[in-house]
Amino acid sequence: MKRRVALSAVLLAAAGGLAACAGPQVSDYAADKPVLDLATYFNGTLDAYGVFTDRSGKVVRRFTVVMVCTWTGNEGVLDEDFTYSDGEKQRRVWRLKKRPDGHYTGTADDVKGEAQGQVAGNTFRWGYTLNLPVDGKVYEVQFDDWMYLMDDRVMLNKAVMSKFGFKLGEVTLSFVKRAG
Repeated sequence: MKRRVALSAVLLAAAGGLAACAGPQVSDYAADKPVLDLATYFNGTLDAYGVFTDRSGKVVRRFTVVMVCTWTGNEGVLDEDFTYSDGEKQRRVWRLKKRPDGHYTGTADDVKGEAQGQVAGNTFRWGYTLNLPVDGKVYEVQFDDWMYLMDDRVMLNKAVMSKFGFKLGEVTLSFVKRAG
């Protein structure tokens, strides 16, 4: 009997340790303020400033984004114009939908399938597979985006880019909502 209790305690501790390794969940931020409402924040024009860092942390690309965002009911359009430090320009148009359960889905031309997201407190977690062009080839890479509303104008975004479960790099981005 003592062995079974001891074994149960060890297994319970191991399961708890594995659960702790699973990483943060968006629900961990449910009490954080200010409360993020995507339709309110992503409405109007925003400027964004970002960097892409490789696995070692070296900045390999800098960029700016001008976003023009609109919402009608539970559907939003985020029209993003990217300008990279090397002069390259890209455009991505997200079409978001808020589902009745508070989760979000989204599509864009260079996104494979449907993105999935959830808001809790001041945090939005957004996951998707991007078709990323590199040197004449297109690679499918996964993004795990975490966005944190700092105040009514500023949001910070940290995204991990991976392929086959291996981290390729990170995108760090700050959004600033234009006044008025």
